[in-house]
This record gives sequence, C-alpha cells and structure tokens, in this order.
Amino acid sequence: MSRIARTVVDQAIRFLGWLHKGQRIKLKEPGIVKVNLGCGLTVAPGWINIDGSPNAIAANLPLQLQKISYRISGAHQYYSLDTYLTTLSENEFVHHDLSYGIPFEDNTADFVYSSHFIEHLDRQVARALLADVLRVLKPNGVVRIGVPDLAVAWEMYQRGEKERMLHDYFFIDGATGYSMHRYMYDYEMMSSLLSDLGFVEIIRAQYQHGATPDLDVLDNRAEYTLFVEARKPVPASIGPYEQPR
Repeated sequence: MSRIARTVVDQAIRFLGWLHKGQRIKLKEPGIVKVNLGCGLTVAPGWINIDGSPNAIAANLPLQLQKISYRISGAHQYYSLDTYLTTLSENEFVHHDLSYGIPFEDNTADFVYSSHFIEHLDRQVARALLADVLRVLKPNGVVRIGVPDLAVAWEMYQRGEKERMLHDYFFIDGATGYSMHRYMYDYEMMSSLLSDLGFVEIIRAQYQHGATPDLDVLDNRAEYTLFVEARKPVPASIGPYEQPR
C-alpha cells in the first residue's frame, strides 16, 4: 500500500474511532477481566482486545470483508490468511481509538496489558491513557507495559549502530498514523510516570515473567523491550483478607 493510501486509511479509521469515542463495553459475564490495549494481532484466549486498527473492525465483519482487510491492514506481510482469519474468529476484539480513553467503567479490570503501543502515542495522550488504566483497574489490579527501551537505543548509538537505531526505534522509513513512534521511555521515565499517576509496587519485569497471565503468548521482542508491572493501590478501607486479586 502506498504512503498516500496508508494515510487515507489511517484518517478513515481515526474518524470511525471519533464516532465511537463515548462507547462503553458491556461485559458478557462476571469473572476475571483481562484487557489488551493496542493489541494488533498479538492476542491470547480470554482477553478483551482493544485496538484502533482495521483488524479490530474486521473481526466483527463477514468473512469476505475480513479477507479484504487482510490485504488493506498489511497483515498479509506477517500472517497467513488462515492464521489471520482464525485469530479474528477465536478472540474478542473491540475497535476503539484509545486516545479517547478506555471504554470501561471504573474498577472493572483485573489485568491490563499493553505491548509496543504506548510509544505510538504523544506524551500527554499516553499519560492520560495510563491514568485511565488506573481508573478502570480494580484495587490491586495489575498493569503490564512493554515499550522499546530507550536505554537500549542509546547503547546501539554508542556502538555505532545509528541506522539500525533510527529504523528500529523511531520508524523513520515511511511510517504514518498509528505506525509512528511518538515518544520513548527508559525504566526511570516509565516508573516515574506510573508513580506520579498513583500506581504502586512498580517493578522492572523480566520477559515472560510477572504477575500478568499468558505472558508466554503476549510478550515479544525480548531483545530490546522494557517490561514494567505495577498495581493499583488498595483503599485503606479494604482489609488484607478482602483485597481483590
């Protein structure tokens, strides 16, 4: 797809996101609620996958339109058609522009996960979204964030790998819309942001290890990803034996 065509698609998708910016997701049944933000097609069973891409729209469309989306979205570059169609049919997708926040009520989610998405948001938009994560998490709920580690980018620069750093970290080669990187983080920057917003128990997590379920499926790009986990504090009125998990 040409750069102009990608721009047109991005703008059309953003318009659809604006039309549905006030939506609220009605949970199908009570229980553990796991939410994957900016998921792309990296999903795991049992999660609610929220994304602003054409794939999230296609998941709720007839088969023939899903096949068209397979080409338009660029998924054909990474997935077979069968894998694409199976992923859409066997998982729950919600199309939503996350720059408008998360379409849940307060204290709804047990886990919120986001991998290689936050860096695609402007700094203030990312801050507002993470504040909304705190709002929708249940007390003691867990957020896990994976972003390209700016410290690793700096190490690449110091080794003289400047072109690779620019390509891998800043997507300079024709990126548009959602594909652009708009801000970067190292551990100190991310942990400070989460602390300022009110999260507690902030840790630098290891690849595929942590309090979040399904990391063997969800975590990826171990070689240069910063993984951070944190919790929503428990109100003082909730005793130690009443803390939700």
